Amino acid sequence: MLNSVLAPDGDVMVLAEEFSDWEDSHRRIDLVCLDKDADLVVVELKRTEDGGHMELQALRYAAMVSAMTFEQAVRAHEAYLRAEGREEDATASILGFLDWPEADDEAFAQNVRIILASAEFSRELTTAVMWLNERELDIRCVRMRPYRLGERLLVDVQQIIPLPEAADYQVRIQEKARTERASKKSKRQWDRESFLTEIAGRHTVEVAETAEDILDWAERLADDIAWGQGVWNGRASAIVHSAGHHYQCFNIYVDGGLMSLFDTLSKQGPFVDESLRREWRDRLNEIPGVELPEDCLDRRPRFAIRRLQNPDAMAAFKEAYGWVIETIRAFDRDAG
Repeated sequence: MLNSVLAPDGDVMVLAEEFSDWEDSHRRIDLVCLDKDADLVVVELKRTEDGGHMELQALRYAAMVSAMTFEQAVRAHEAYLRAEGREEDATASILGFLDWPEADDEAFAQNVRIILASAEFSRELTTAVMWLNERELDIRCVRMRPYRLGERLLVDVQQIIPLPEAADYQVRIQEKARTERASKKSKRQWDRESFLTEIAGRHTVEVAETAEDILDWAERLADDIAWGQGVWNGRASAIVHSAGHHYQCFNIYVDGGLMSLFDTLSKQGPFVDESLRREWRDRLNEIPGVELPEDCLDRRPRFAIRRLQNPDAMAAFKEAYGWVIETIRAFDRDAG
C-alpha cells in the first residue's frame, strides 16, 4: 500500500511508526521509512484541510533523524515489528530490502527525503516546498481525499508536487544544476595523497591507515592503481594488465567502502567460470565479519574498509585477492 500510494516511483519499507527515539524531545514522526538507496524517508501525515505548517515540522524531523545509524534503524524496526505482532528479524529484513550482505554505516542514511500527505495543501505550503526543492531537497506532496462509494470508503490519491509527468524532468534539471555546481567547484582528479586525506577527514585515521595498507599492497601485487574522478565519489581501482587484457579487480572508495567486481570479471578471463567466482566469494568470506551472499557472483558486493582493521582480516583479504590476481595471470599464461 505504501509503495503505490506514497512512493509510486520506487520501493520503500516502513522502519518505524510514531517514531520518537531521541533525547529531550516528545515529538513523534508519523512514519520513518527506508528506500532502496538506503536513504531515510520521513512521512508526515496531516488531517487538516490546508496541511498546516507540516513542511516546517517535517524539516525538523528530517534533521533529527539524519544522524540515524544502521544499528539505531534496526532497534526502531524491532519495536515496529513487535507492535505489529510480526516475528521477523529486523536486521535480516533491512539487509534483505537493501540487498546488502552486511551492514554498512558509511553508506546508510546519507540523505533524507520527505513525503507530505494531506487532504489539501495551502498555497504558502506548496510555494515553500517548490522553493526548497529548487535547493536540492527532495520533498513530495501527496493529496489524499477520502470519500464514500456506497458502503465502501475509498481514497483518491494524487501526487501534486512534483507533478508525476514533470518528476523526471525536475530530477534531470536538479541533477544538471548539481553537476554544473560540482564542476565549477572542482573537476577533482584524485591521487594517493588526496584520497587518503579525504578518507581520514570523512572517517577516522585508522580507516585511512587501513586504506593505505590496501593501496601499498595493491601497488606491489597488481599492475596499476586507477584513480576515479569526482568531488564525492572518488575511488581507487586495482588493475591487472595481462596478455593485453585489463582486469579491474576491486575498488575502494572515499566513502569507506570496498567493492568486489564479480560482474566485471565474469565477462572475461578465468572468472567467466562461475565455480571460480564462487571460490573467490568463499575466500572473501574467510574475512572475519564479511558474509557475501550466494547471489553476489554476478554483482558488485561491498563491505566496509573498517572490517580489515583487524590484522587477521587484512591477512585474509590479501590472501583472497592474491589468489584472484595469480589466477588471472596463470590463465593468460596458459592461454598464451
